[in-house]
Amino acid sequence: AVPLVESGGGSVQTGGSLTLSCDASGYSAKTHCVGWFRQTPGQKREGVAAIDIDDETRYADSVKGRFTISRDGAKKTLYLQMNALKPQDTAVYYCAATPLEDTTMSTMLDPSVYMWWGQGTQVTVSA
Repeated sequence: AVPLVESGGGSVQTGGSLTLSCDASGYSAKTHCVGWFRQTPGQKREGVAAIDIDDETRYADSVKGRFTISRDGAKKTLYLQMNALKPQDTAVYYCAATPLEDTTMSTMLDPSVYMWWGQGTQVTVSA
């Protein structure tokens, strides 16, 4: 599998912003759904945002209106713009990809349907 490589994590104060990037060039935007997930110690990995081949997006309720998933024009880099960050957004954020045929609109945020994962990047939001 081609690696997915995240970058852009860091530490910010409540209300701040961060943009995460993921090199997803090994996964064609025409055939793969890609997304962002996050995990805190002792908790299950949860879906944050995902985008499919038609640029349809899905967001977790907890981030709607604050986070935006997007791709660059060449559709090789995936972004997650995070605004109005809260301490509860603190987590390791992962980029993931999976063949489109393994997803539906209802499963785009389900980590179990994603086949390939990045190594994760830490986001810490302080009060």
